Amino acid sequence: MRSSLALAAAALAAVLVAAPLTAAPERTAARGMLKGLYDQHQLLYGDPDKVFPVFARLNTKVVRVNLVWGGSQGVARRRPANATDPADPAYEWGVYDRLAVHAGRHNIRMVLSVWGTPGWANGGKRQRVAPRNAAHLRAFMTAAARRYGGTYELEDGTRLPKVHYFLAWNEPNNPAFLHPQFRRAGRRFVMQSPRDYARICNAVVRGVRAARASQKVGCGVTGPRGNNLPRGLRPAISPIYFLRAMHAAGARGFDAYAHHPYPGRPSETPRTRLQGRVGPTAITLGNLDVLIREVTRRWGRKPIWITEYGYETRPPDRIFGVSPRLQAQYLSQSYAIARRNPRVQMFIWFLLRDERRLSGWQSGLLRANGRPKPAFTTFRRLR
Repeated sequence: MRSSLALAAAALAAVLVAAPLTAAPERTAARGMLKGLYDQHQLLYGDPDKVFPVFARLNTKVVRVNLVWGGSQGVARRRPANATDPADPAYEWGVYDRLAVHAGRHNIRMVLSVWGTPGWANGGKRQRVAPRNAAHLRAFMTAAARRYGGTYELEDGTRLPKVHYFLAWNEPNNPAFLHPQFRRAGRRFVMQSPRDYARICNAVVRGVRAARASQKVGCGVTGPRGNNLPRGLRPAISPIYFLRAMHAAGARGFDAYAHHPYPGRPSETPRTRLQGRVGPTAITLGNLDVLIREVTRRWGRKPIWITEYGYETRPPDRIFGVSPRLQAQYLSQSYAIARRNPRVQMFIWFLLRDERRLSGWQSGLLRANGRPKPAFTTFRRLR
């Protein structure tokens, strides 16, 4: 791990030197749309003195990172005595404090996506299982919003910059992040994850509001597709079905609906439209209007946040990748689609740098060895 990070830091430093200093912008973003990046590894475990100048060089306005609530890497590995107090000794905020300070120095806003239930809050089950009592999550979010509300000072006098945006969970229609998706009710199955998620969403909203720091909360954060098969090998719920069910379960009060409109295969361009007979089982950029209509019917004209998107490259990914040239072209097209839609206020690309393992993701603007792809320059020029 350490040798990998050292190589990454050196490669990123080389990018700073190699990147052109000036270039005419290719795109003008819709008013208010934030361009961002999501790379958990680089943000939390990379060298911030090397990584953040690269984000700045790319004209990044916002970065997304998971705020892990529980588990071995979580903030609340132990149950706090005073859960709404950000200074409770059970909380371990260090890596996020460092991130907030460096983001503030480079005038980059942050999106913190809370995820992962502590064992003490769900009966010792895995992180993907919802808390038994949503009040625990609500209290944690109050502590987080207070700590990152723009006025909190550390013992050394450092004032932590404000975190402007929070997300409630990650892809709750995906069993990897929220389980179970369905439950048996007599002789039939009913959707369970939207019910659990409505409580999660409301807890995050109420917890953040209690801090009174004028921070915004995005709910939904849906993955792009689902099979709607409770008896399948990997049951998942399609975004439209999930959206309808979370509304029926009482999800309310959030500021924006977040979605990840990934393509399903390399042949799907950003403009590819997918329409099902009953309702689309997939929502990509090509049919994002379907999701926007559903959001409008249920919650009004809420903003849409695209909080994760990307195309992998071949090489190294021979199955799901496109050529580096096509990746750059699709990035430009995707951004143009988003910026033309006045409802879309945020567009976040995944990742900055390719993951080294082939089983991971290779959608970075940089190769695993740190060399820029054509998409690096394309992203930097987007405005």
